[in-house]
Amino acid sequence: MRRYGPTVDFRTEHLSELSRRVRTGEQSARELVGHALARIDAHNPSLNAFVAVDGERALEAAAAIDEQVAAGVDPGPLAGIPIGVKDLEDAAGFVTTHGSAALAAGRPPATESSVLVARLVAAGCVVVGKTNTPELGWKAVTDNRLFGATSNPWNLECTPGGSSGGSAAAVASGMVPLATGSDGGGSIRIPSACCGLTGVKPSLGRVPSGGPEAPDWHHLSTKGPIARRLVDVVEALEVVIGPEPTDLRSLPRPEASWRGALDDAHVPRQVAWSPTLGYAEVDAEVLALCERAVAVLGALGADVTVVDDVFPADPVDDWLPMAGVYNLRTLADVRGTPAWDEVDPVLAMVVEGAAGMSALDLVRAEDRCHELNVRLVDVFRTNRLLVTPTTAAAAPPRSLEGSGLINGTVDVNWVKFTYPFNLTRSPAASVCVGLTEAGVPVGLQLVGPQHGDLVVLRAAAALEEALGFEALAPGYGDIP
Repeated sequence: MRRYGPTVDFRTEHLSELSRRVRTGEQSARELVGHALARIDAHNPSLNAFVAVDGERALEAAAAIDEQVAAGVDPGPLAGIPIGVKDLEDAAGFVTTHGSAALAAGRPPATESSVLVARLVAAGCVVVGKTNTPELGWKAVTDNRLFGATSNPWNLECTPGGSSGGSAAAVASGMVPLATGSDGGGSIRIPSACCGLTGVKPSLGRVPSGGPEAPDWHHLSTKGPIARRLVDVVEALEVVIGPEPTDLRSLPRPEASWRGALDDAHVPRQVAWSPTLGYAEVDAEVLALCERAVAVLGALGADVTVVDDVFPADPVDDWLPMAGVYNLRTLADVRGTPAWDEVDPVLAMVVEGAAGMSALDLVRAEDRCHELNVRLVDVFRTNRLLVTPTTAAAAPPRSLEGSGLINGTVDVNWVKFTYPFNLTRSPAASVCVGLTEAGVPVGLQLVGPQHGDLVVLRAAAALEEALGFEALAPGYGDIP
């Protein structure tokens, strides 16, 4: 077992304090990175959150930060913070496999990092490795043929959700205090709910993609940091939001400080609570925990109105063709080759279906994005925040192979609440509202109006503080 200095618990210490100690020389970046490597050694064999680790490279990067501190140079606001990078985006020196055996073979290591990773590294973060994801990030559980399944730190028999499940499991178990994620249908919010984290999907364009290649999921996916609590998510967001000239969708940097917005944490006066969005059955235990949290919003001063029919029907039939076409583009060179047999069979079926779509079919799906947003605008005329369950079921057993349990019935679509807000590009967060009888976390989703990220952040901060959920996944304390 590797040991590198004083023990810290990444699950209970905030990024600002960890980086302060590095910047002042109270603790070295090598010690923080070494602690992350030791925890990965201890816990990754049972969790399978990391799929690639380069300890030597990480310790060299940490040593360079310590040299800057010794020379009186400020290495950045996130100095020495070890991070995991979701294996859908590039981190220099690591192969980006996309969780795909069909794409990984012979693929060289990335020579440059994604915009998100590059900005985090420029702020002082140290990449220790890549985290697991389902193939092409297409589903709500984290497993693939290349690396296998990731387990939930709260219950090893359960999924951590997906598709940023490796990152969420790594953070919830304290391997690293920060990791990257992406959300094209709920892939930050779902694993955050399943792993007891506060997760944030910013408005599309807040965290730019950019770079020499076009984004994988053009109009659906946004990247973002994953941490245990909102203050740490925002600490990281503060250094990664802002325009990027190579990203056509990137937004200008907000005038207001997102970190400063947390000092004004509050819930808006008018809040809409939709337990079904008009189409979704919810597990009774999940619903009860969410309703308790909605009552807390009321106690914080919100006038909560129940809105049953936000959308007229489940928009999954609009989301799935768009995701399918995007994945078709990624796998186009693999179709018709022997490597196609390596693709997840359900993903292959979805991609083959997308291959039969016309351009008109895709444009009509994009038209539905507009129509769904018009429905949301109606909700936000009289409300400032929309609240729903994050998922329709708690983190399901991995034995269900991607399905969930809703009131005792197996349901393949247990994540009915997240993808509508990728179609509408809305800012959204998930806040942990408690544990089920089986001991797995449940999340409440907070959705804001177009570009209303600060509304979501302030409300999430107020709710997180009022609920006071501080439980930690059992069994991940001091390394023996």
